Amino acid sequence: MELNDNDGRMVETMQRSRKLLKNIGGILLPILIGVVVALLIRSTVFEFARVDGPSMQPNLQDTERVAMLKLAPIHRNSVVIFDAQGEDPNATSHINYVKRVVGLPGDEISSRKGRLYVNGKQLSQAYIGMSQRTTGTGDWTLQSLGEDHEWAHPATRVPKDHYFVLGDHRSVSNDSRYWGFVDRNKIAGVVKVPFWTGDKVARHNINRLAQK
Repeated sequence: MELNDNDGRMVETMQRSRKLLKNIGGILLPILIGVVVALLIRSTVFEFARVDGPSMQPNLQDTERVAMLKLAPIHRNSVVIFDAQGEDPNATSHINYVKRVVGLPGDEISSRKGRLYVNGKQLSQAYIGMSQRTTGTGDWTLQSLGEDHEWAHPATRVPKDHYFVLGDHRSVSNDSRYWGFVDRNKIAGVVKVPFWTGDKVARHNINRLAQK
């Protein structure tokens, strides 16, 4: 069968269209795959977050950008981000707090004369200055905190699947001393400071102090 000029031009146009679509697909497919992978990583592995406020100074600064690892295990001295709504009675909407885990489930915690005790053993607080260890932290036990601040769920030990958290800048931090424990399900992830931000000491105090 012979093709006239119009038929030939139509076939040529269709071939060019197929080639163009193939080239576009070759460009868009990798981009689409990259976007999907990035969204999966952000939703399941890690994302960047911003520190709001001075409660973690001197180790984290207001507006500082940090990485949040969503699958990282939580240990004593881990710095975590959690949704404070339902934990802090003053948090009436979803708001993230950044604090340091001091007490693990089952721990008995107290503070006396600038020394923090966990299960009767003194916990190192070399990551903060003396004024924050003493007047900034105060003298208390879990029982006295629960009574003084009328916690919704007072306890003498950290409950199962909960944590006791403190800010490093104790004198200004709104933390577990005032409203109690943080439910494990409220914790979004563990904070890590990227190598290109902050100073060496601060990065060590955030990234390297977690105790198994």
